[in-house]
Amino acid sequence: MTTEIAMKVSGFLYLYILASWAAMGLLGSRIGMGDYDSDAELIKISDSPKKFQIRIVIALVDHAAIIALAIMLFIAFGPYSIILGIIWTAFKTGSGWILIYSEKDYWGLLNIARQYSVASGAEKNSLSDKALTNLQTRDSTFKFTQLLWGVGTLALSIVLVTTGVVPHFIGWLGIGTGIFGILYNGLFLVKHDYKVLLFIGFLFALPFEVIFGVWLLFFS
Repeated sequence: MTTEIAMKVSGFLYLYILASWAAMGLLGSRIGMGDYDSDAELIKISDSPKKFQIRIVIALVDHAAIIALAIMLFIAFGPYSIILGIIWTAFKTGSGWILIYSEKDYWGLLNIARQYSVASGAEKNSLSDKALTNLQTRDSTFKFTQLLWGVGTLALSIVLVTTGVVPHFIGWLGIGTGIFGILYNGLFLVKHDYKVLLFIGFLFALPFEVIFGVWLLFFS
């Protein structure tokens, strides 16, 4: 595969991943947001099981795209720094595989929701607690994968800035994305109250991935 093709595939995958997250949000996904109401989540799943299943299918394809993106980026930019290329490939593919594995447990909410819809009293409370544990575990796992993604993005962006292979402002946006991704998601694993870092990280991450994706797809 040529470098040019790898760049264009990378651009498509960046934009596809963003679109898939938007689609999951429209279908009711709240991953990474914390403060879950497990009763409300179970009712929502019970009322629309197909929507929940579609959401997981979209998520699995998205996670596979994350792995493919890391490999394409290595083909495109790895020759500029093999060490940093190995770092971002390992961390980004690692985040994708962990996310794929975590969906197995999340799928279990469908069975819990079915039981919840016909339960009452102590059994209903027990199922609600079980669902909350599932959601919180998935949330923490997601934050950990985003920490890995932040390290990978930082490694890639250092290459982009130091080589000048892309417009410099794109590389600097990537460095900001990586730094704040590491800070926010790292601190989240210790304490869940750093919303200002999430907002700042979002201000870097969304422009970086949109602009970089468009540049790779159409201007590389």
